[in-house]
Amino acid sequence: MDRMTEAKREYLNIPIPQALSKRVMLEVERAEKRRRFSLIKKRIVSAAAAVVILFVAGLNTSEVFAGEMNDIPVIGTLAKIFTIRSYETETEEYRISVDIPSVAMIEEDLGDLEKEVNEDIYAFCEQYAGEAEGRALEYRQAFLDTGGTKEEWAEHEVTVKVWYEVKAQTDRYLSLIVKGAESWVSAYSEERYYNLDMETGKWVTLRDILGDDYARIARQSILSQIEQRQAKDGMEYWADKWTGIDENTKFYMNQDQNPVIILEKYAVAPGGAGQLEFEIDLAAFAKTASAWR
Repeated sequence: MDRMTEAKREYLNIPIPQALSKRVMLEVERAEKRRRFSLIKKRIVSAAAAVVILFVAGLNTSEVFAGEMNDIPVIGTLAKIFTIRSYETETEEYRISVDIPSVAMIEEDLGDLEKEVNEDIYAFCEQYAGEAEGRALEYRQAFLDTGGTKEEWAEHEVTVKVWYEVKAQTDRYLSLIVKGAESWVSAYSEERYYNLDMETGKWVTLRDILGDDYARIARQSILSQIEQRQAKDGMEYWADKWTGIDENTKFYMNQDQNPVIILEKYAVAPGGAGQLEFEIDLAAFAKTASAWR
């Protein structure tokens, strides 16, 4: 056997370290996910573009200034959030600023969750921006009818804004809030909460997280936090009049994978306190539950 053949045989018989083998397989899986994500991204952007064109045309009569698609970092390896359209329109009556997000799911076994979420987000943005535009026009007309001038109106700088915030970016949860607000009157604002379990491909509820006794558990935690806050800041709370939460109570998942419950103005405190947030510490709850056993 010549030296070249012998060297080749020895090379082929070199054992592959287990750690290297696992690393190779991991990179293969990542490459496959990137390939699948690229296909999903193209599908989302293509579908969303047609929808947004109709949306923008229905909302505005002046030129629309569209921004390039802006993406937020990958959420674990399961989903990604895109700003599929970002635009502003300014007239003598008002200024509209809209950022419309879209969710792209990488996992193929999440069913119709992606479509359901994106359709709901779009419907919310369309409805809020359209209604806000109508309110701005009505408010302007009322202002002029009661003696205001166009120059005085221009000083109001009336703005309608629709945007979103990502609250959780974990392997388990995707949580974001889509918001709408008008600058001239705080009474007109609205928020839509999207809490998704990326492992099951389902919407997340407080019952899913805290169990069937979720209302009592949340109430107990919130009352305890109110007591602590009252002792710290001296603000008045109406804990004794608060009836607790239900299945319609707003919440989001935070980066620690804890639910954060939102109580509206006047629910447990004077209106000046605004919306109040209460995080339910699941680790602390688990320890308490174990102590009861």
